[in-house]
Amino acid sequence: MEGRDNLFEDDLKDAKNLLDDLIKNTEQSNQEWLLENTEKWCQEKAIFLGIQECINILDESNKKQTKTKGAIPQILSEALSVSFDPNIGHDYIEDAESRFEFYHRIENRIPFDLDYFNRITNGGLAPKTLSVILAGTNVGKSLAMCHMAAAALAQNFNVLYITLEMAQEKIASRIDANLLDTPLDLLLKLPKITYDKKIENLRSRVKGKLIIKEYPTASASVINFRNLLIELKLKKQFKPDLIVIDYLNICCSARLKMGATINSYTYVKAIAEEIRGLAQEYAVPILSATQTNRSGSTDSDPDMTSTGESFGLPQTVDNLWAMINNEDFEAMRRIMFKQLKNRDNDVTKYKRFLVGIDRSRMKLFDVDDSEQNNLVDDSQTPEAIYSSIGKNNSSSNKSLFK
Repeated sequence: MEGRDNLFEDDLKDAKNLLDDLIKNTEQSNQEWLLENTEKWCQEKAIFLGIQECINILDESNKKQTKTKGAIPQILSEALSVSFDPNIGHDYIEDAESRFEFYHRIENRIPFDLDYFNRITNGGLAPKTLSVILAGTNVGKSLAMCHMAAAALAQNFNVLYITLEMAQEKIASRIDANLLDTPLDLLLKLPKITYDKKIENLRSRVKGKLIIKEYPTASASVINFRNLLIELKLKKQFKPDLIVIDYLNICCSARLKMGATINSYTYVKAIAEEIRGLAQEYAVPILSATQTNRSGSTDSDPDMTSTGESFGLPQTVDNLWAMINNEDFEAMRRIMFKQLKNRDNDVTKYKRFLVGIDRSRMKLFDVDDSEQNNLVDDSQTPEAIYSSIGKNNSSSNKSLFK
C-alpha cells in the first residue's frame, strides 16, 4: 500500500487500522477456510495472468514482447503449479529425522472396548484406514458395527453412522439397547419417564455426538458422503472421529456405472477404493462390512476368497476380520473373529479370538483369557476349538455363560 501513488493519507491510515484489527482477532478467524480460499484465489489469479501473458505472446502487433510461442507451455505449467503445500515428497536421506519421529509418534486412534481388538490393531482404529467385517447373513455384522459405534461414543468420540440397509430409527434403537443396557424387546415397553431418565443419565456421561444418516440402498456414493460431511460441519459444527458405513457392498460407485462392461469385481473394488480415499481425505478411520459368498456362508473357516462379489475388496482394505458363528458358539453366547488382513500388525498373531455376544442388548464383551488359550494353534477349526473349550470348562462354570 505504501508503494502505491493513488491512495490518500486517510485511506492508508484506515487500511492500516483495519489490518491491526485483523491481526488482533487472528485467533478467532477460521485459519483453515482462510488458507483454502487464499490458495484458491492465488491459483485462479496465476492462471489468469498466465493466459494473459500467452495472449500477449500470440499478439504479433505487440513489439515489446520478447518471449516466443515456445514459452507458452512453460508459462501455463508454472501457473498451474501454484500451491501453498511445501511438501513435494519424502527425501529418504534428508527427512530421516522426521521419519524417526514418525516411528515414535502416538497416533490418535479410536480405541475399542474389546481387549483383543486393541491388541491386533496396536490400540485401536487408525486415521486414514478402512476396516471391514466379513460375515454371512444374520451372523452379526450390524450388531458389531453398532457396538463399536456405541463404544466410541461412550469414550466421547464423535461418530457418523451411515446406513444403507436398515432405517436410521432401527440403528438408533440398537444403539439404545447397547448404551442404555436394555434388551431390545424391553426397550419397546419402557415408560416414557424411565426412557427419559436413562437418556439424561447418558447425556451427563457422554460428551461426544452420534449422527445417524439413512440413504436408500445402492443410491449413495462418496459424493453423497462428502456433501453430508460438509453440511454437518456447516450446520452442526460436527466433525466425526469415526465413520461407520453399513455396509460397503450396497453403496454405489462415484466413478463407475454397473453395466455390461463393468463386472462386480471392478465395481465393488471401485467402491472400496473411493471409501478408503474418503478416509484419507478426512483423516478418519472408516468401519464397514461385507457379505461372504455362497461357499463362505457355510464355511467354518473362511479366508479372503470367501469375500462376496469382489476379491478386489480385500486387496483394498487395511483390516479384514471374519466373524464366525455356529450353533455351539451361539449356545455359549460367543462369536469368533479371524484376522484375514492387517496392515497394523502381524496377521498371524492372535489369528483367531473369541468375543462374548449379547444379541438382546446388541453388545460384544471380553471373555476370560483361558478361553483364548485354545486358539493358539492356527490349524484348529472352530469345531475343534469348541470341543477343547468344552473339555476345559465344566457345565458348572458359570463364567462361560455370563
